Amino acid sequence: MSVLWSRFDSPVGPLLLTADPAGALTSVSVPGQKNGLVLQAGWRHEPAPFRAAEEQLAAYFAGELKEFRLEFSTAGSEFRERVWAALDSVPYGATTTYGEIATRIGASRAAVRAVGGAIGANPLLIVRPCHRVIGADGSLTGYAGGLERKVQLLTLEGVLRPPSAPPAQAL
Repeated sequence: MSVLWSRFDSPVGPLLLTADPAGALTSVSVPGQKNGLVLQAGWRHEPAPFRAAEEQLAAYFAGELKEFRLEFSTAGSEFRERVWAALDSVPYGATTTYGEIATRIGASRAAVRAVGGAIGANPLLIVRPCHRVIGADGSLTGYAGGLERKVQLLTLEGVLRPPSAPPAQAL
């Protein structure tokens, strides 16, 4: 199967976008991402299928887009697909917990670790908002793209306050 790819420069770093031959988005990855895709020999650089994704990502980072409307195709187990679908329902500017995702998909509280694994395997960073999942105690637990990026995304969405400037020094 042929993989199409393009790169999008974003405030959280360059994003590697991949799509299937029909143009459905299959992944959004950042450099250094845990289990993220890296450019492979034989992939075809074709920017045209990614125009809608790039326009929506630009609008998202400009604070103008709250919900992505893109065609995507991901391959995961039935459990992972249920978890990923639950991520899609977490609104912009809100957070949820791993336990709440488990409950939402009808899994037991004991499945929280498995839910975390499925969230960590999300192939569509940013577009499928795994950055909106936090620990039960409110902590910013892991993010495959790195905690610094999670902080940037949650700050953009207004969940976190931007760091304040240091006070001016008196002369």
